[in-house]
Amino acid sequence: MVLQAQPIESHAEASTPTRKRRIYPWVVFALAFGLLLSDYMSRQVLSAVFPILKAEWSLSDSHLASLSSIVALMVGLLTFPLSLLADRWGRVKSLILMAVLWSVATLLCAIATSYEQMLGARFLVGVGEAAYGSVGIALVLSVFAPRVHAALAGAFMAGGSFGSVIGVAIGGFIAVQFSWRWSFAAMAVFGLLLVAVFRVVVTEARLKRYAVEDATPGAALEADGFRAPVSSLFTNPTVLFVYLGGGLQMFTAAVLLAWMPSFFNRYYGLAPDKAGVAASVFVLLVGTGMIVCGMITDRVSRNDPAAKWTSAIAYCLISLAFLTVGFSIGTGTAQLVLLGIGAFFSAGCSGPSAAMVANLTHTSIRASAMGTLTVANNLLGLALGPFVVGILADHLGLLDAMRLAPLVYIAAAAALVLGRRSYPAGMRRLAELRANAAPAAPAN
Repeated sequence: MVLQAQPIESHAEASTPTRKRRIYPWVVFALAFGLLLSDYMSRQVLSAVFPILKAEWSLSDSHLASLSSIVALMVGLLTFPLSLLADRWGRVKSLILMAVLWSVATLLCAIATSYEQMLGARFLVGVGEAAYGSVGIALVLSVFAPRVHAALAGAFMAGGSFGSVIGVAIGGFIAVQFSWRWSFAAMAVFGLLLVAVFRVVVTEARLKRYAVEDATPGAALEADGFRAPVSSLFTNPTVLFVYLGGGLQMFTAAVLLAWMPSFFNRYYGLAPDKAGVAASVFVLLVGTGMIVCGMITDRVSRNDPAAKWTSAIAYCLISLAFLTVGFSIGTGTAQLVLLGIGAFFSAGCSGPSAAMVANLTHTSIRASAMGTLTVANNLLGLALGPFVVGILADHLGLLDAMRLAPLVYIAAAAALVLGRRSYPAGMRRLAELRANAAPAAPAN
């Protein structure tokens, strides 16, 4: 009886159903992860050619910063509406359209002849990349069992840093060996080739065939008809403190991602290709720190969920101390070591922030909560950080501007301290919200 209820498959698929069911989800993950690499390669290659564009087009640092921040700004503004559109229109079609758009826009960057044209092309890059993170991870998780969702989500998010490393390192090398225009063109071609493979291998029909049902209690509540109001994302003060603290802690990390190639070019006298390679080491430290700090937080908070707040605060203060001292001393090995330690912890709060948001929001709106955190990360950190430092650099010099950037951790830590103090009240609000689900369950 059970066997007869299974979908009819081709003879080839039926002969090895177990093997294909194991392999195909990982193929989906690999291709989605590859597109995420393309996403951040296209975004961060600009940082590698900052010195060349500044000289060739006589741009100010604030102009350079706007070219970087416009992408994060579009991501922050468009994540919600485009994610909702993708859910209605189809995730696979949406991801393909996004990847084609940011790849073509990156190609437009390669043929830009002025700051205004480059800014317009970067605007389109941001539009294309806006909802890829949220839609991409939703697609990946749909074909994996819930027990591995946390690990997969963490690995997927860290891919942004690794894509940044590749974009900065390869972009700088190509710019020196050939031209900065070829740096953008290479990223565009890579994205277009990958999306072509994605289009052939990943389809809505196959995803439905390999979809894994979510059997968590929260999913059952939603199936019974209860859905928490979207307003609850903003009426719990504790969650608001996470959004604020999590977004602000990305400010300095974003500065390091955008401005380290220029820092090495101006103060260590490195050519753009070598400056890109040196900066990529620090970008890699940022990404590695996100993973390791998340693992540390999971361990220390195993018996005390409130310890997530303490670890997040600690990461902010550690990065504040090491980066402030590092940018205040002269160039050399000591400075690089201090900056490296600071970079490692600079985005360490990302994992704890996501965990705290998940812990404080109802299951039925958890995806929206993560989207809100993404908006905060982009508007308060990834967009604001490089832009503010660019403006300050025009008036104070890049080194003094980067020396001031870590001070934002003080505001981030303060928000997290307030969130920790209100944590018990936040959990009580969540308990009250869950209690409201009980009357709705019998209503069919």
